[in-house]
Amino acid sequence: MPKEHKEFFEVDLKNGFEKVPGYPPGITHKILAGFLDEKNKVGARTRLLRFEPDAFTTVPFEHEYWEEVFLVSGDLTVADREHFKPFTYACRPPHVPHGPFRSKTGCLLYEVHYFEPE
Repeated sequence: MPKEHKEFFEVDLKNGFEKVPGYPPGITHKILAGFLDEKNKVGARTRLLRFEPDAFTTVPFEHEYWEEVFLVSGDLTVADREHFKPFTYACRPPHVPHGPFRSKTGCLLYEVHYFEPE
C-alpha cells in the first residue's frame, strides 16, 4: 500500500492535529501522507506528533511496525532519565519497547511508520 503522491504543500502547524487513539491528553498528531493498517499489518505513514507542555505517557510500549523519529523542536525525556533536544533521531524495528515519554516545554516529532514489505 504505497503512499499517495503529494508535491510540496504548506503544513499548518497550528490546526488539523487530532487526538491519537489510546494516547494520554496533550498528545496529538497530524498525518502528512499514507495510512497504517495495524490490524492487517500493512501500509506506511508519515506524521507529525506533538506533545503539549508537560504532556507524558505513563508506560513503555511497543508496536509491530518500524518507526523512525526525528525531534524537530522542544524537549523529550525518555523513561525519566534520557533527555533529548532538537535534531536527534531514532530508528526502531518492530517489538522494541520504548518510553514512557515526557516533554517539559512541549515538542514536535516527525515520524515515519511502516511494515516490512512481504
